[in-house]
Amino acid sequence: MTTATVSEKLKTLAKDLTKDFPRSPREMIGGYVLAARMLDKCRATLNGTVGEYHFNCPLDNVFLSFTGINADEFKDFVATGANDEEVGEWIKAHAKQKDRNEVIAWNNQKRDTRLSEMPIEIQAYMEEYIPQFVPKGKVVYHFFDIFDYEEKRL
Repeated sequence: MTTATVSEKLKTLAKDLTKDFPRSPREMIGGYVLAARMLDKCRATLNGTVGEYHFNCPLDNVFLSFTGINADEFKDFVATGANDEEVGEWIKAHAKQKDRNEVIAWNNQKRDTRLSEMPIEIQAYMEEYIPQFVPKGKVVYHFFDIFDYEEKRL
């Protein structure tokens, strides 16, 4: 369990996710996709403005598993009020040692993941989710498209 307390600086950085969306899973921090979105949810969680979003959710855990970063340690650092650049440097310092090409390949694999490549449980869940939250007529080619359509970036 995290022992983080909210700094005044964090309060100025945290998005209000009851009124706004976290960044796209495609946006990068520290050289990794998913990190910027996870950071937005973490800050909002600490600030009490997370709304319907969840920090340390299954999507965040894709990033956390690959990097070997502990969610509570990440949350504790974010609570200091670190800006995006500082969080990016912290990620680089605390991620498992990864070859740059390995990180690039992982980023591209995540960007390119199709629903048919996801576990069947996620595919089944998305069968009902997509018609509810993705605008009619939009075609989901990649998993990240769902977030970007729903949050009006595409």
